[in-house]
Amino acid sequence: MTRRLTSGKLVIATHNAGKLREISALLAPYGLECVSAGSLGLPEPEETGTSFVENALIKARAAADASGIVALADDSGLSVDALGGRPGVYTADWAERQWFEGEPGRDWYMAMGKVEGMLAEKGPDTARDAAFHCVLALAWPDGESAVYEGRVGGTLTWPPRGTMGFGYDPVFVPSGFDQTFAEIAPEEKHRISHRADAFAKLVTDQFH
Repeated sequence: MTRRLTSGKLVIATHNAGKLREISALLAPYGLECVSAGSLGLPEPEETGTSFVENALIKARAAADASGIVALADDSGLSVDALGGRPGVYTADWAERQWFEGEPGRDWYMAMGKVEGMLAEKGPDTARDAAFHCVLALAWPDGESAVYEGRVGGTLTWPPRGTMGFGYDPVFVPSGFDQTFAEIAPEEKHRISHRADAFAKLVTDQFH
């Protein structure tokens, strides 16, 4: 039998305020008070996994162990079929740029260009199928855990289009659409996204 979440606090294993707001809104109907790992002063663990599942579990277990509270973490990214599934778990790493004036940062246009360049090297007839993946991991302080995986398939386009998304959204056209994720209205994107898919599975398992 699946272990169930109960009302009360849930640690969201993130230091990102935007991600906390998004996840809190999704879980608000279920009586959960979401707090971030950042607000609790918890350190960010090193993500040493080689899969989305491994990295999500690393983050969730670290937050649950440090706080003594049930924790939820997500790990997500883009996989491109013709590139053997890359960038995959290194989706964000491909956007890392050199330190500038003491601040690290990410250049997503550079990352999108890297993907496009690698596809171009394979020739004009190369398939451009790709997918966004999201893994949600729940971890209880006693060591129990649960994992929910979401996916949305599509194709890559070039040049980038749209301004409403982030990351690789401007080059990703989800299946059944003509617009990129960065051109689709946010509420529509959230309805069909990889994160929405994973959350639907979590809600079905935990609350129904």
